[in-house]
Amino acid sequence: MKNYDVVVVGGGPGGYVAAIRAAQLGLKTALVEKEWLGGVCLNVGCIPSKALLKNAEVAHLLRKRGREFGFSFENLELDFGSAVKRSRQVSSRLTKGVGFLMKKNNIEVYMGTGRLTGQNLVEVNAADGGVESLQAANIILATGATPISIPGIQVDGEKVLTYREAILQEKLPQSVVIVGSGAIGVEFATIWSAYGVEVTIVEMLPRLVPLEDEDVSEELAKAFKKSKINALTGHRVMGIETRETGVAVTVSSENGEQVLEAEQALMAIGFRPNSQGLGLEGVGVKLDKRGAVEIDTRMATNIPGIWAIGDLTAKLMLAHVGSAQGIICSENIAGVETSTLDYEMMPRATYCQPQIASFGLTESQARERGFDLKVGRFPFQANGKALGLGESGGWVKIVTDAKYGEILGAHMIGPEVTELLPELTLAQMMELTAAEIARNVHAHPTLSEILMEAAHAVDGHAIHM
Repeated sequence: MKNYDVVVVGGGPGGYVAAIRAAQLGLKTALVEKEWLGGVCLNVGCIPSKALLKNAEVAHLLRKRGREFGFSFENLELDFGSAVKRSRQVSSRLTKGVGFLMKKNNIEVYMGTGRLTGQNLVEVNAADGGVESLQAANIILATGATPISIPGIQVDGEKVLTYREAILQEKLPQSVVIVGSGAIGVEFATIWSAYGVEVTIVEMLPRLVPLEDEDVSEELAKAFKKSKINALTGHRVMGIETRETGVAVTVSSENGEQVLEAEQALMAIGFRPNSQGLGLEGVGVKLDKRGAVEIDTRMATNIPGIWAIGDLTAKLMLAHVGSAQGIICSENIAGVETSTLDYEMMPRATYCQPQIASFGLTESQARERGFDLKVGRFPFQANGKALGLGESGGWVKIVTDAKYGEILGAHMIGPEVTELLPELTLAQMMELTAAEIARNVHAHPTLSEILMEAAHAVDGHAIHM
């Protein structure tokens, strides 16, 4: 039996980052990963999807807007298989990079399935049948989450898919029904539509991206309509029948039922924490009703020496949140100065076309909590850089408390808005006001000027509108 200060179970963005930080702090560290270093995010999630989205952006530009930019083609050919191969190369490069970081930081990696067999014991079952026992003063659980389906609907990986099969398949479907309009749903809608696939999104709630600000949902609906993406909001999927040629998706709304026929269906309705089979019951780790591991602000569970981070905790199922939790967890284990996380103020990014970025309270949430608001909003159509890019749709909205000037949230839709988030989240964390953002001189011409203008707009002083 090998002994460690820290054993991390799960090598995704939360787990491998926690391992690196623990090693940096002088703790003897091991990492257990059952499938890939980098986890879902690097291998079949955030990273390869961004590569595909870049290909989709180029495809859309050439197919739909070529003449606007002075390009014309007699026989334009789009090879989706090559796009997928490029996305795999991007993933492979980063996964190898994580492996290098493990060696650099002297972290021992065990490829296999980890399971708690005691308060300080992890059993690793390798793919080749070998079994090893690891002992550690501290165990960090970072096993992620698994996509869920609608009860009674069977995911076969060929006609009814999860994100995993969708991101790996090299052949485009002719038509697809996407169930759910969260980040995964709208990003795949963007990719497939750009290549000419007939896309229908079915969303049970009344609007697209229902966790975002209502105005963002409205703006995205207009953009998707322009891109000929069919969106059925307020519709519930009742069943999916697989047929020889594809799927028949029965949906219901206040107007009755209808059947949507397509080559494939993508299930994109959410995730459940991977807490089963970890041996949690045996050592008494508490779970909530969703099956998520309960933690405190330090990332500690109710059992001393057992910690949990990332999607397993269901605090906010985003890679960057898992990474931040991993750093804080390891710092708490080492007993060094650290911080806590305000999950409501974590940045959220969706890479559909147009992009969506947000954090904090929506305008309606802030009003429901009784805040007297000042809201600044500024459109990209008045931003010179956006016009030069040919991407002038969308806007930035900053929600503030009128009494103290506190930034309560921001909501953006438009070109590269995911890259504009950090200035606003940093400002909120450091308790800056919109007036102070407005006084910060922004380079011209840049997309970031829209933040300055929206900040000016909070007090009614927008310059270019």
